[in-house]
Parts: sequence; structure tokens; C-alpha cells
Amino acid sequence: MDRIIVFDTTLRDGEQSPGCSMNLREKIEVARCLEKLKVDVIEAGFAISSPGDFESVKTISESVKECTVASLARANVKDIDAAWEAVKGAADPRIHLFIATSDLHMQYKLKMTPEQVLEAAASMTAYAKKYCSNVEFSAEDATRSDWDFLAQVISAAIASGATTVNIPDTVGYTTPAEMRALFEYLREHVQGADKAIFSTHCHDDLGMATANTLAGIQGGARQIECTVNGLGERAGNTALEEVIMAMHTRPNAYPFEARIDTTQIARASRTVYSIIGQSAPLNKPIVGRNAFAHEAGIHQHGVLANKLTYEILTPESVGVSTNNLVLGKHSGKHAVDDRLRSLGYALSKEDLEACFEEFKVLCDKKKVVTDADLEAIADHRAVVSESADELGYRLDWFSVHTSNFTTATCTVSLTKDGEKYEDVCLGDGPIDAAFNAIDKIVRPVPHTFDIYNIHSISEGKDTLGDVTIKLTAENRTYTGKGLSTDIIEASIVAYLKAMNKLCAATAKEKESA
Repeated sequence: MDRIIVFDTTLRDGEQSPGCSMNLREKIEVARCLEKLKVDVIEAGFAISSPGDFESVKTISESVKECTVASLARANVKDIDAAWEAVKGAADPRIHLFIATSDLHMQYKLKMTPEQVLEAAASMTAYAKKYCSNVEFSAEDATRSDWDFLAQVISAAIASGATTVNIPDTVGYTTPAEMRALFEYLREHVQGADKAIFSTHCHDDLGMATANTLAGIQGGARQIECTVNGLGERAGNTALEEVIMAMHTRPNAYPFEARIDTTQIARASRTVYSIIGQSAPLNKPIVGRNAFAHEAGIHQHGVLANKLTYEILTPESVGVSTNNLVLGKHSGKHAVDDRLRSLGYALSKEDLEACFEEFKVLCDKKKVVTDADLEAIADHRAVVSESADELGYRLDWFSVHTSNFTTATCTVSLTKDGEKYEDVCLGDGPIDAAFNAIDKIVRPVPHTFDIYNIHSISEGKDTLGDVTIKLTAENRTYTGKGLSTDIIEASIVAYLKAMNKLCAATAKEKESA
């Protein structure tokens, strides 16, 4: 079967979506998941866009060994120079440059003539080629471009050294039939078409990103650009998990293969959702909680008789565990490590020790510790363990008094750099009172409180509560996660983690000023 290259842009296009920004440590964690998922190319960011983006692209380039690492760049010298400086330490660096080719974009955004765009595409591709052999050229808004002009631009890029040419549906405008026809046209009319890999990059504005991507493959594309969970600008990008499992499940319709380890899909999805402070919609294909749930009686009867009646893929194929092995307080570290490894987690000695300590504490609070609990502990360890510049305040203890006829009161004791800080405050409820007490101690810069989510990890009244909090200050978001059987404790921990990130960013800005 034909090989499909998987180009993941979660860390670039995905992170650009509102409320989905990540710090350096979080981006590295996602990059590790992508490497385990075995994507072929990681687009680590847009190096020129900010010092932080440059640093993250550079760090990921130097850390990832099993994937190509790319940086996006506009078709100009300054952007390409920055992209190369950021990715040159990668095992296989790629410069990904782009310029718009639709009449609308050329006239109103670029204010350039078609002749100028054609010249820029050729000259800047040649300039990037001086740095590395792996150069990708993208024609922004390709699906709304004149097909003949688009073919000229792609021909010029290939002649100038582009090894991959990307045909983006930038605003999610096209349809599957049009997408397949466009690729077939370009494969026939582009000079040197056999010297480059054709790529598809689809947005989901009309809900057709996955269908358009699969149609592009049928038309001759051999690289797909996608994101975990379909994150991206506006309505998002093509969801990696949807395209991969469509090919995996329907090889007769899509006789193509990718090197993706599908058993890592669920973990990658959870990690990304956890970092951005969101959870999968219940009905999200492949990774939603209801993807393998059957409530209707006729469906349950069919599944019990033969799973193929209503399940076209198995939970295990995407890394969803159905073996809820029960561990308890008498289970040792080796048993926990063995179970985590079977769930796809290869933890460092330090992380395993920390997870085991949390496991033992949980055993004293819950009667049954399930796989879902273990995964939550491991995911939180990976996602929320602070880096040196985010240590900040930590919870020492708290005490709340609340009822339905008195004002809630909370006393909080925090530690920072060996010193203790205590304060008490009233609130509309125990959570509000706790957060007010923390604010009195921390005295943060003005910010908005955007998200406060609680969801249960497993069934039962003694379940772990998973709390996500998202704050925004000066157009940057700060996410915190907390995990505990006590939702007030989980909420306080989550708020402190978000607050510590906010305070660390504020301190850095003051230093740079």
C-alpha cells in the first residue's frame, strides 16, 4: 500500500486556536507524545512569531530524535533565517514556507501582483534550500486560487528545490469532490510533479476537514497535515485520529498506510486536552467517552452477541483500556509500574516514585483504584509537574466552613521558598472563599477567570475529581490542573498551578522590561 506521511501541526496551528496556548514544558510534553505516536513530521511552531515560539521550536528540535521537526516561515528572508536557526539542531530539520495564492489574499492581504507572488515563491524556496534539503512550500488559500496560476506557483517552487508542496484548504471552503479534482489537476499540470510529495492541509469550517483530507489522498496527496483532537484556527484542523482510523478501518476504500502507532492515540488525546484545559466532547469520534458506549437495548444485545454488529474498531486499537485491573494498598511499586507500562506509560524513576506515592494516598481514600485512576495520576504527573520557574506557592493546608444558611469561610495556608503564608476570606461558596483567600496572599495582576471544570475520573461517589482552571491576563491563558477525591482540594491545587504560571510570566516580563 502507498505510504502516507503524517505531518502534525498541533504545536503550531493547533496552539494558535483561542485558549489553547501552551508554555515550553507543555509543548515538550506534547512533542514526546507525538514522537511515541510515531508521526513523521512535527511542526513545532512559527519561530519568528515570538521569542517564546523560537525557544520552543529550538528546544523541541534538539529533543526529538525520531521525527522530522519543522518551523513555519513566511516567504521572506527574515522568517526563513529564524526558522533555520530554530530547527538546525533537529535530526531531520525542515523549513516550511508559505505565501498566499488566491486573488482575495493577494489583493487585500499581501497587496502583491500574481507575478510578484510567483517570483517570491521561487526565490524564497531557493533561499530556504540553501539551508537544508528538506523544504516544504505551501500555497495559502490554495482551494480558492485560480487552478492554472496555482499550478504555475507550485511548478516554480518545485523547480527551486521544494521537496513537499502543500495545498491548504485554509478556510475550510472546499468539498471532497473538488479537493480530489484539484489534486488530480495539479498532479497532471504541475511541471516536475513527480519530484515532490503533494500534501493536504484542511480546516473544518464546514465540518468536512477529514473527508476533504481523505479525498486529497485519493487525488494523489501523500502527506496529510493534521492535529491531535482536530485543534486549530476557528473550527479546527483535520483530526489526526479520524484520518488514521478511517484508513485503518477501511483499507478497501483507502489503501494507504502510515507508521502511526494507533495504540498511542487515546493517550495523546488526553494529554493535549489536559494541557489546554478542555475535555473531549462525549460524541467526539475515536476519543470521545461515548465512542465505544452502547445504551440502546438493541445495540447492547447486538454487541453482546458479536461486537462487530455496532463496533467497527476496538477500544484497544486506539489505546483505550477495557481491562480494569484492580490494584489496592497492598500492591507494590513493581505492580503499579507494570500496569502503567501495559497502559502505554514508560515513566522515569522520579516520575514513577511520585505516581506511586499518589497511588498509595489514593488507596487510603478509595476502595477500588482502577486503570482510569492510574492513567489520571500519570497524565497529571506528566502535564502539571512544574518547571523551576513555576514552583511558586504550594498548598500546605486548608479549612472550610460552609452551609446553606451561612456565608462560606475558608482559611488557606500556603508555602513558598520555605515561608508560610496564611489568610482567611469569605465567599459565595467554599470554592469562591478559597480562591479569595489565595488572591489575598498572592495578589496577582488583573485577570479574568475563564474556565472552571470538574469531571469524575471513574464511577462511584469516591471517584477522583479532575479540576481544570483557565485564567487570562493580557491575552495569554494560564491553565491549572488538580486531582483529588476532595474537589475543594483539587480546585485549590488547580487554581494555584494556574496562578503560579501567571505570576511567573509577570515576573519574567518585569525582568525583561
